[in-house]
Amino acid sequence: MNVNPNAPPAVRGLIKALEEQGFETWAVGGAIRDALRGKPGEREDWDLATRATPREVRRLFRRIVPLGMEYGTVGVFGSDGVLYEVTTFRHDVITYGRKAVVAFASSVEEDLARRDFTVNAIAWHPKRKFFDPYGGAEDLKRRLLRAVGDPAERFREDYLRVLRGLRFAGTFEMEIHPDTWRGMIDAVPGLAHLSMERVREELLRVLDSTVPSGTLELYERSGARAVILPDLHEGIGPSALATIDGVRGRRTEGSRNVAELRLAVLLLFGAGKETDPATVAEILERLRFSKSEIVRVGAAVSGGLGPGPDLLGDAALRRRWQASLGPRHIRDVLRVWLAALRAGTSPVGRHEVFQLIARARRDLRNGVPMSMGDLAVAGRDLLELGWAPGPEIGRTLRRLLEAVWEDPDLNDRATLIELATGEGSAQ
Repeated sequence: MNVNPNAPPAVRGLIKALEEQGFETWAVGGAIRDALRGKPGEREDWDLATRATPREVRRLFRRIVPLGMEYGTVGVFGSDGVLYEVTTFRHDVITYGRKAVVAFASSVEEDLARRDFTVNAIAWHPKRKFFDPYGGAEDLKRRLLRAVGDPAERFREDYLRVLRGLRFAGTFEMEIHPDTWRGMIDAVPGLAHLSMERVREELLRVLDSTVPSGTLELYERSGARAVILPDLHEGIGPSALATIDGVRGRRTEGSRNVAELRLAVLLLFGAGKETDPATVAEILERLRFSKSEIVRVGAAVSGGLGPGPDLLGDAALRRRWQASLGPRHIRDVLRVWLAALRAGTSPVGRHEVFQLIARARRDLRNGVPMSMGDLAVAGRDLLELGWAPGPEIGRTLRRLLEAVWEDPDLNDRATLIELATGEGSAQ
């Protein structure tokens, strides 16, 4: 294979350091797969498989993180300051569908034999080059997803491999080998035994991909969606897929904002008319999402796929709605609306959506108050004017905020004080 994975110098350095101590070491995983796909540099997670045990790795390197010592994995900082996973060769001892019990092995052959798909069972060495005992490189060339060995056995070992396989096929536009597809279908009921944390992480990986519709369509065809997302009784149809793909945004490291908004769209279509904040919270709590994630997805769901006629015709009502969401969530809702426009699934016309988006963005840009704390006057100003402490101050500030929503030019200290005292509320 005339392919250069372009391994970072730090990776080559780690391999050299281990092999100088007599420990055979190979680079494995997604970085190798992407290099063979002609996409070198897409991934930064260069993983190493070695004959060295975790204890021996710890003795050899000073800067380490014990990521999963019981599974043979130690994080080692390379010369570039990046943390690389170094895992001892392993083979499965006990498999029970949720996670395997593994033991350390002595060869890369044994390690590759326990991997899920041929495209992930390829190792690379700076001197020995590629070791591909299952024809994974040829499968990549043919865009064919095929299980290592007996598909039924592979999926029984860990049912999460069903979801991983669907993601690989959907993301890389691969055809699933008929035997592997049958093995997946037979294993789909086993997805019910997976922890919700593992399902959530896999779902987020799908939603964070460039074009998630390919994988989600396979979720529906295989029956996997009905098992892991039974709440989406409406299913994942063409309109949902097109709108999910239409959600765009700049991905930042450590941020899943695109995935969260796509999840909101998935719920809007899949959960039907019952999609309200309580339903969203119930579904996402079951999937072990955090409270902040639930709030954000719920806010995006509350905006629907486009503005209602009331928001288009009443400025004060629109600003009251904006205030109920807050600036960050307003932007999320607007991005969902734009996605619906791109997909042709918006309930209103292009002109109406862009008109409301322009008005909302103008309010944000001009700093139109969204809460009483944004007003040009505060409770202390009224107290200084002789008002008595009490709930009437809060009620007055609320009335002032409503007035400013009607006319933002009123948000001037002198004007608001005049309005407040003109109501006859001073004590």
